Amino acid sequence: MMMKKIFAAAALSLLASSAFATPPGYYGGLDLGSTKLDGMDGSKTSFGGFLGYGFNRFVAVELGYRQLGKGNFDGADITVKQTHFSVIGSYPLAPQFDVYGRLGYNDLRANASYAGTSASASDSGGLYGIGLNYDFTPAVSGRVEVQKPSSDSTNYNVGVVFKF
Repeated sequence: MMMKKIFAAAALSLLASSAFATPPGYYGGLDLGSTKLDGMDGSKTSFGGFLGYGFNRFVAVELGYRQLGKGNFDGADITVKQTHFSVIGSYPLAPQFDVYGRLGYNDLRANASYAGTSASASDSGGLYGIGLNYDFTPAVSGRVEVQKPSSDSTNYNVGVVFKF
């Protein structure tokens, strides 16, 4: 009986130490959220994907693509999409729980159609955000984030991250 307890304690410590370690490496994920676009009515459900590389537990780079939303502005149907590159800085609050900040550059593209005519426009600029990340396992984590792609838009999202 004593050997079983010792074995169980050793197994739990090994499992716990590996679950709390975040090794450097590649990761990818998907997110779903909502975007507030000033002056635009309609569904602003956002969805996207991202790929990144973590240099260590504290610093990563990330490339992502997201549809920020679809809506109506002065009678025109508009779709807004985002491509971004960011540097992410993380700070552990607990072994499996981090707060992180994002600073980067993004390209926003809007496609509009009105009465059979279509047009597009783009804008590039800075991007910032803040979020929380929780490691469920060494390979899977979840995160929530507030991101500011432009001065007139804010994105709130939840995502799942898979480490390779």
